[in-house]
Amino acid sequence: MKTNDEIEKFREVRELLFVIDMVNGFVKEGALAAPSIMRVVPRQIELLDEAVQDKDTGIIFIRDSHPKNAVEFKTYGVHCLEGTNETKVIDELKKYEESALTYFKNSTNLIFAQGLQKDLMKFYNLQRVRLFGCLSEVCVLNGTIGLRTFFDQMNKDIEVCVHADAIDTFNAPGHNADMVTDAAINIMQSNGVKILGKRR
Repeated sequence: MKTNDEIEKFREVRELLFVIDMVNGFVKEGALAAPSIMRVVPRQIELLDEAVQDKDTGIIFIRDSHPKNAVEFKTYGVHCLEGTNETKVIDELKKYEESALTYFKNSTNLIFAQGLQKDLMKFYNLQRVRLFGCLSEVCVLNGTIGLRTFFDQMNKDIEVCVHADAIDTFNAPGHNADMVTDAAINIMQSNGVKILGKRR
């Protein structure tokens, strides 16, 4: 639950920039870490630098964090246990979290992060949200469509966008990161999400 003071500084923003799961457990260490995701971090830093300078934009970090008995582990295996280093934002982006709101999620869909839906309704001037992060075909895809459908349900005319050049996923046999990310982008676009930029 965010304090009133934390929410107050975001109350007037017209835009939110979501950083999805750029945590150690998906990038640097642990069973699901994919160091190749670092290739999009320079672009993410550019976007965050721009957002910090824009008084009309607020930054939100979404961090995966699971209890030991998380049901999600049946699908994806054990990862990002709450209280561990895997749940922390990677060092390259950590400084931006100081001026952001942070929400923890126990599923692949950020819209269910504790307190987020309630807080989104307090940002009265909000016109657009933009997203980037990982994994393209799981948490980015589910979270982006989750936001799109949430705003539709609440009858809020808020544009939802994803930065195609700042999302990524892992490479594995039968799982090509570029192909999977391109497919995820097509699915998001077909669900009313605006695509910003192009894959590099």
